[in-house]
Amino acid sequence: MTKQKVYDIAVIPGDGIGVEITDVALEVMNKVAAKYKMQLNFTKVLAGGCAFDKYGEPLPAETVVQCKKSAAVLLGAVGGPKWDTLPGDKRPEKALLGIRAALGLYANLRPAKIYDVLKGASPLKDAIIESGVDVLIVRELTGGIYFGERGRRAENGVVTAFDSEAYSEKEIARITHTAFAAAMKRRKKVTLVDKANVLESSRLWREVVAKIAPEYPEVALNYMYVDNASMQLVRNPAQFDVILTSNLFGDILSDEASMITGSIGMLASASMREDSFGMYEPIHGSAPDIAGKDLANPLAQILSAAMLFEYSLGMSEPARNIENAVEKVLEKGYRTGDIWTEGFTKVGTKKMGELVLAEL
Repeated sequence: MTKQKVYDIAVIPGDGIGVEITDVALEVMNKVAAKYKMQLNFTKVLAGGCAFDKYGEPLPAETVVQCKKSAAVLLGAVGGPKWDTLPGDKRPEKALLGIRAALGLYANLRPAKIYDVLKGASPLKDAIIESGVDVLIVRELTGGIYFGERGRRAENGVVTAFDSEAYSEKEIARITHTAFAAAMKRRKKVTLVDKANVLESSRLWREVVAKIAPEYPEVALNYMYVDNASMQLVRNPAQFDVILTSNLFGDILSDEASMITGSIGMLASASMREDSFGMYEPIHGSAPDIAGKDLANPLAQILSAAMLFEYSLGMSEPARNIENAVEKVLEKGYRTGDIWTEGFTKVGTKKMGELVLAEL
């Protein structure tokens, strides 16, 4: 008899709609786990505004400890206007930076895909997206200008602020391997997005990536400046497969790519380290204005769970099962408010989850 596989999963529901969309995703994960004869042990922990309310810190030490003991982390959303007046080191968003650093999550994988049945939600013309949009942005997450030296100084009585962009060969190499490995499972094309005509750090990126590329002979590599890439994403998004880029550029481009799809309520993400460990979360925020009203779209969280099965548990079939179930529900015309248009059936958070469960 085959021994049942057991996995410990840390769950951070967070704030706002994070709680309700996470509950829906856990039901989906439990059904998939039963189908594939595995056991998932979920442990809920606090981070974000709710953690500050209880502990006076957005990222309690026990949360980090539990995450480190787990095979993966599923995160809902953190933040909200309730905590906007807190000092920077106490704000909910600080928990995200803190947990990424504590867990060594250096690679952010952000897919941006337009489902055929949702093409009407894209702000781009039909002629532009008729070839489809399926882009994976691989963003370096723990280096660059967000983590570089910063400060202020007075020069001749004038205050000057500075932020430094710095990358080591090692930091660039490990994210490059992540991008090329992802491309091997997709359409085998990597576009390095940088600003090598101006920035020395970008020139180092090109040197390191060029050295690593021959290790993946099946993958085509091309280069693009970030200003051109931002234009090409709205001009001809179908040309991109995997976009590899730095923390700052990835932050901007991934948000642009999400807008192309028409709804941030549909987009998942993963933050990974060298091994299979990762943290999975929808890209949308905590939406406190609709929290607790059964209005939130849980599909991005459900698709984040699919990524968890794929990348951390190494199980592609359950991941495809979840993705196909989501697509079938959409094909049958069900929509939450954020993606609803005339002629479709509007449903709430719980009902959308039930529909996905029925398709699994």
